Amino acid sequence: MTPAAGITAAARAMDRGLALFPLPAGSAVPAPGWQQRTTLDQDELPRLLADGGNVGVGCRASRVVALDLDDPSSGMKDWPSTFTVSTPHGGLHMYFRVPADCTIGSFSGPQSPLGPRIDVRGPGRRSGGYLVGPGSVVGGLPYLVVRDVPVAPLPDWLTGRLRKRWQEMPPTTCPIREAVAEERWTAVRRLEKHCAGAARHHRGPGRPRPAA
Repeated sequence: MTPAAGITAAARAMDRGLALFPLPAGSAVPAPGWQQRTTLDQDELPRLLADGGNVGVGCRASRVVALDLDDPSSGMKDWPSTFTVSTPHGGLHMYFRVPADCTIGSFSGPQSPLGPRIDVRGPGRRSGGYLVGPGSVVGGLPYLVVRDVPVAPLPDWLTGRLRKRWQEMPPTTCPIREAVAEERWTAVRRLEKHCAGAARHHRGPGRPRPAA
């Protein structure tokens, strides 16, 4: 992806009200304190994407809950139409608007109330989660806007399911601990997804999947 194409893709996210922050070049893992660096100022995009840098979408600053679908063909099919980004290994990031007082947090893997292959990133109680934003490149492959429509409100049925699961989890009393836990868990999940994608690429379409 060229620098101009990266800026254009990131600008489309900002046009939809998504607040961005810098990620290191080629990386999906932010530096500590990324929550304080989110912005909706498009004049900042050349700086954010300088030297091949990536961008992340901060869920709390954007007032969104974001779904990270590893395999869009599995699980629920009738997702509402909303701003959507494709990921390097065939997944999707779907963004949904929530009220300013929404505290739905993040879930990954078996914790997710939507299934183990649908991670959730939310505004949380204090720091919130994030997803890698459009215009970014990880492992030589881009994150692309595939549905450039307004960010839809989070449907009631999703709100109820996510809120119920979130209320069952004990609150985190330390904001620093919440932020560190979120970043650590996200880094682990990114590494798992990268390894899984690399394994699929290595096997190729004609190679059998190894036995479990």
